[in-house]
Amino acid sequence: MIDALHSLFQHTAITDGVSVRVAVSFMPEQSQVEAGKWFWVYHIRIENGRDDTIQLLTRHWRISDSRGMINLVDGEGVVGETPILAPGESHDYVSGCPLPTPHGSMQGHYTFRDQQGQLFEVAIPFFPLAAPAAAAG
Repeated sequence: MIDALHSLFQHTAITDGVSVRVAVSFMPEQSQVEAGKWFWVYHIRIENGRDDTIQLLTRHWRISDSRGMINLVDGEGVVGETPILAPGESHDYVSGCPLPTPHGSMQGHYTFRDQQGQLFEVAIPFFPLAAPAAAAG
């Protein structure tokens, strides 16, 4: 049976056997277009396709708006968690991103530690943030 959620994910990157899938949605009810504030929610699924257990330690985001402003965000874990993923396991989380423009993008990477203590980076795929034309202001 095909996993119905996989059809929701619009962007995917696979690095060293770890898949990062992203689904993004514009949230008009959380945006204030007249005040120049647009808001998106993104759902990320991280899947461990490796033969060893790994732990997510940090995240690095590069968030850009349509004016060319770039915001770099670094931090521990994701939404307050540093999940440990055994082979075949996945971790899902949802977060949000406000922008001062109706269009932008996000991309980045996670840093993981494997069972031998080695650190490695896993790409977060590039994904656009685009408000529908009616909400673009």
